[in-house]
Amino acid sequence: MKFSKDILRFADAEQEIDRICKKIKEDVTLGLKRKGVVVGVSGGIDSSVTLALAVRALGPDKVLAIMMPEKESNSDSLRLGKMLAETFGVQSLVENISGALSGFRCYERRDEAIQRVFPEFNPLTYKSKIGINSTGLNNLLPPVFFLTIVDPDGKESRKVIPVKEYLQIVAASNFKQRCRMSMLYYHGEANYYAVLGTANKHEIDQGFFVKHGDGGVDILPIGHLYKTQVYQLATKLNIPEEIIRRTPTSDTYSAEQTQEEFFFQLPFHEMDLIWFAYENDYDPEEVATVMGKTREDILHIYANFQRKQKTTEYLRLIPVRYSF
Repeated sequence: MKFSKDILRFADAEQEIDRICKKIKEDVTLGLKRKGVVVGVSGGIDSSVTLALAVRALGPDKVLAIMMPEKESNSDSLRLGKMLAETFGVQSLVENISGALSGFRCYERRDEAIQRVFPEFNPLTYKSKIGINSTGLNNLLPPVFFLTIVDPDGKESRKVIPVKEYLQIVAASNFKQRCRMSMLYYHGEANYYAVLGTANKHEIDQGFFVKHGDGGVDILPIGHLYKTQVYQLATKLNIPEEIIRRTPTSDTYSAEQTQEEFFFQLPFHEMDLIWFAYENDYDPEEVATVMGKTREDILHIYANFQRKQKTTEYLRLIPVRYSF
């Protein structure tokens, strides 16, 4: 198949929706033998499409939407999550996880590490985020992570983050995803429901998820879809336009941050195509011509993909079980 910018476009998006919905119904009722599903809803495109597919597959009375804000969440996440639940007529619950996170000392542990880099950081008045250097795509060097703080006047300060502080900040922040997983399973078990995951293909294959956090689910209905394909289904599933237009964010750090800035380094409309080419062994020269880049650019991006797969392989492994 010749590489082109239309290579990931569904010939019939409705057919793909029907295929996914049939599989959801089979897996929930016959495979897992559960009465329905719970979906963690964030107001983002992935969780919205997952919920809409579940409603199409099982009916709204067998889908429970759970919104799990915490004190640093963007207020739009809860507002859009409620809008989504109302649009599809499903029961919804709001579970604020701030107390659980405080109990784990999530914020305190993270802020301790931030203050070792920026002593002036005050968690009551400052915001923070971690980001990756996009320039790393232009060479074969490992990515460099930066810590950014934002003072009360909106002024940003940025430094390369040392490994020890980076690991502590990420480990503390991952409490957020793991708390949400626990809450989803509480409601899943209380209702005899399965837990639907909302991760797409990039998040799974490149490692943009938390092990036993948002990776801890029963079914991954859109785990085979590229991000642009998720958007294709969204338009057919009547997802609210405001959600479709919303820029994908991690909604993990107190300062606003896009998924591209935090991890992916490329806009989705480019990354999807180049990732497809990488997985299917397309000649870098052919890909470069279509994408308006040089052969060296594509080779560097391929190398970046390979590095992410290798460094995050641990996340995709099942527990090691001894047989002796």
